[in-house]
Amino acid sequence: MSRIRLYLFLLVGVLGLVGCGQDRSTSAPAASSADTTQSPPASGAADTTDAEARVLVLGNSIAAGSGVSSREAFPARLQQKVDSLGWDVQVQNAGVSGETTAGGLQRIGWVLQRPVDVLVLELGGNDGLRGIDPGVTRKNLRGIIDTTLSTYPEARVLLTGMQVPPNLGQEYARQFRQVYPAVAEAYDRVTLIPFLLNDIAGSDSLMQDDGIHPTAAGHRLIANEIWTDLRPLLEERRPQDPA
Repeated sequence: MSRIRLYLFLLVGVLGLVGCGQDRSTSAPAASSADTTQSPPASGAADTTDAEARVLVLGNSIAAGSGVSSREAFPARLQQKVDSLGWDVQVQNAGVSGETTAGGLQRIGWVLQRPVDVLVLELGGNDGLRGIDPGVTRKNLRGIIDTTLSTYPEARVLLTGMQVPPNLGQEYARQFRQVYPAVAEAYDRVTLIPFLLNDIAGSDSLMQDDGIHPTAAGHRLIANEIWTDLRPLLEERRPQDPA
């Protein structure tokens, strides 16, 4: 059994319990672990509204760094990468454990009160675990992107894909898998990372004992994967040296 397939089966076996008691025919409520009217948690970077560029990570427990320290979560790793280059870039971590796309859509207006140059959109996994209609997930993701681009037309979006286990139903898994490419293809300013855990899922050293959340080493690889697409976007926004 491949590592990714093993991860997907573990995912439904553990986090699938999160969906118990949820109405699977409707969109999921906003995460109960955070008040969506409050400011999202920060990555630890200083709040510098005059930074040359700002990166917003809107995500769930993976972005929030469940099971690792805040310094080890991938948003903080991204901050470390820009700091090592001496770039004036702030990475804000707006990850909330248990967050769904519906919750992210409710929160996006608040977090966009601060300027955003690049949105890293890491949501949807909890939608799949709760059996939410992929069409609803797609609509919510588009709503988040539309709100971001209408507020900051020059912003760019990195959309990180997720997968669901086939034992949720082959057809459901297929429809869910198609959500992220379909959303990305609808926009010129959206870049798709097909599966965020592609090189991590199923690895004992890269996933925690729950088989779901990445270890510190796993977060390092996630940051590297995102950085491949994020760095060029930030370079575009770097001040040009005078001729």
